[in-house]
Amino acid sequence: MSKRTKLQRISALTGTWLPAIVLAAAAVAFATPATFTPLGPAVPYLLMVIMLGMGMTLRPKDFAIIGRRPWPVALGVLAQFLVMPLAGYGLALAFDMGPMLAVGMILVGSSPGGTASNVMVYLSKGDTALSVAMTSVSTLLAPLLTPVLVLWLAGEFLPVDAGSLFVSIVQIVLVPVVVGLLLRRFAPRLIDKVLDALPLVSVLGITLVVMAVVAGSADTLLEVGGLVVLAVVLHNGFGLALGYALAKLGRMPATGRRAVSIEVGMQNSGLAAALATAHFNPVAALPAAVFSVWHNISGSLLAAYWSRRPVKDTQEEREAAEA
Repeated sequence: MSKRTKLQRISALTGTWLPAIVLAAAAVAFATPATFTPLGPAVPYLLMVIMLGMGMTLRPKDFAIIGRRPWPVALGVLAQFLVMPLAGYGLALAFDMGPMLAVGMILVGSSPGGTASNVMVYLSKGDTALSVAMTSVSTLLAPLLTPVLVLWLAGEFLPVDAGSLFVSIVQIVLVPVVVGLLLRRFAPRLIDKVLDALPLVSVLGITLVVMAVVAGSADTLLEVGGLVVLAVVLHNGFGLALGYALAKLGRMPATGRRAVSIEVGMQNSGLAAALATAHFNPVAALPAAVFSVWHNISGSLLAAYWSRRPVKDTQEEREAAEA
């Protein structure tokens, strides 16, 4: 058995067990916060590595779907930046959260789609090409849309410097993704050698981000942990349900509905945690940390459910999707 095959198996195994790994890591960080609090300043850099890896997995054909099927991509991205920010804001008001936690909920909601969503859509027998396109487009739009949404919705809770948020997102997300794309384009042989390791690197990065945030907000988690967990579960649930409903209203086929549901429900909570840590404080990052744990669990459960229910889109639905 080659080393490459072994690496593929290890990466696949860690991806499969990501929810359990992240949950265990959060528990360890909560039990011994002093050990992992020093990781806090490294959160933006960890996310940059994750986004670099995302960029290296993208190819021109991943963007070709935008030209062939602009409506499904546009609908999905619109749902992403409409449903989740408003749901986060509404839940913060409904639960009468303090300013920091409210901002944290809005930051999670205003972030682009999560990188693990593509795997969940694939396992769900959904439209993986649409999922990848939605993640890519929402990520590239994040430097513009995320600061505007946070300023609009979170400004009533705390002062928000949208310009600083824009710069941070460009540094943490846009630059690494573009560098990854360029490396894939101009050094394909080099990138092919490390592609199998990227899922493992992403799992490690996500795990360390969660540990850093949980450790930095352990005291707050003791006080309002139940409230935050309930709010995050509802937030994620609204995203999954409303994403599916909007896709159905848009007459998308079942495979597309599954993709949009998971894309809208799963957020780049690592970005939310990094922005909260850099521009507010670790308490504001708490919803992102809980979201990182929960959306991987809910996404895995939903993928397992849908994987046992293969879809057979009608000819009319397939033609509508390709139009």
